[in-house]
Amino acid sequence: MAETRIDIAQESRLIALLLDRQQATKFRQQFLNFHVHEQALIFVELNLIQRQRLYRYLTSAKVAAIFNELDSADVTSAYFKEMAPKYAAAVISAMYTDNAVDMLETAAAADLSTYLKYIAPKKAATIRKLLHYQAKTAGAIMATEFIKLTGDQTAAAAMQLVKLQARQAEIIYYVYVVDQMDRLTGIVTLRDLLTAPGESSVAQLMTSPAVSVKVDDNQEDVARMISDYNFVALPVVDAAEKLIGVITVDDAIDVIDEESAEDYSGLAGVDIDEQKDNPWQAAFKRLPWLITLLLLGMSTASLVAHYDQMVSEASILAVFISSITGTAGNAGTQSLAVAVRRLADPEADRRSLGKIILTEILTGMMIGLITGLAIMLIVGWWQQNIVLGFVIGLAMFCAIIVANLAGSLIPLLMDKIGVDPAVASGPFISTLSDLTSVLIYFNIAKIFLQFIISD
Repeated sequence: MAETRIDIAQESRLIALLLDRQQATKFRQQFLNFHVHEQALIFVELNLIQRQRLYRYLTSAKVAAIFNELDSADVTSAYFKEMAPKYAAAVISAMYTDNAVDMLETAAAADLSTYLKYIAPKKAATIRKLLHYQAKTAGAIMATEFIKLTGDQTAAAAMQLVKLQARQAEIIYYVYVVDQMDRLTGIVTLRDLLTAPGESSVAQLMTSPAVSVKVDDNQEDVARMISDYNFVALPVVDAAEKLIGVITVDDAIDVIDEESAEDYSGLAGVDIDEQKDNPWQAAFKRLPWLITLLLLGMSTASLVAHYDQMVSEASILAVFISSITGTAGNAGTQSLAVAVRRLADPEADRRSLGKIILTEILTGMMIGLITGLAIMLIVGWWQQNIVLGFVIGLAMFCAIIVANLAGSLIPLLMDKIGVDPAVASGPFISTLSDLTSVLIYFNIAKIFLQFIISD
């Protein structure tokens, strides 16, 4: 019978209780019975004292396996600070290098130096090298544990090498073929090696040329390539085409999750990964955007105040301000979401700026026309004033067109100047639409004011 997923909250309480009671044997029996992914989920729920006891009860290899499974939001060098330096170094040594580097990125220089002092020189040098790669590049997320062969080796000899190195490699499904200068020449799969005659050469079995990425390529482009090609892993080469690492599909999934979270955070104008923050931290993260939007909103309030005389003459105009600004803001946010998605997808239609503007104008006109006609008929019947209905409908029509254009063109222009288009958040577009909608509304109303009053 298949096992069901465990209740993490319940199991975390049980494990915490065993740690609190310092029942080491029962703890190991219970905890090690879980899958390593479940162990990681339980681990992040423990407090400091419980984690320190866990370090005493488990080997460094077991803790390393847990750290390899940690979600990117839980990756932090603070865990190493909780351990004795030699034990922390042993955990780092047992981890996959790319995962260890992710955790060590936030470590203080003095702590990092202490850990590396107890790590084998070769691995320590690799960690130092990876820490110097620019963030969000292939080099920053690649693993250095892989298996490489030369083309003149036989399939039988290659299988022996795979067996010897399998425990240290992060992935063994792909085996990479290099020349005498360590330059990538091809890729052979484990299936090909297993099914080929033992005397066959690796050069005969390999796929060449091999698809690879440069060490300084953007991580989002790398993740998308892995997704597009359905690769399990992708080799990374330097400027001289030398094979220096691999990026696995699980790293690509992490990148996609991270980039999606960043894009959504930008669209929402808030950090969506702030769940673990206390109220003070959460408030200070949200305040900058809110203050900025408040100042922009004050511009809208000032604009309304500018037309105070008109509103006093026809107070009914004030009733429909929120309807016009709200609808235009929603239209702008929809356009923004489509634009950001189009920019994020390299296979999306990359039309000229003129065609994009024309499309958005036509789309806005169609939406605005239908919405404007609907509100005109409703207001005309409700207020028994067809001129007022016409003013509201026309203002709605124009405001939606402008909001559509802003929602589409602002992220496009930001992309052109090298700024993440997702930063053009939904709240920003909505607030900007409020400003333009009020301006449009009152200028149209000003033209027809005498007919509104007389009616």
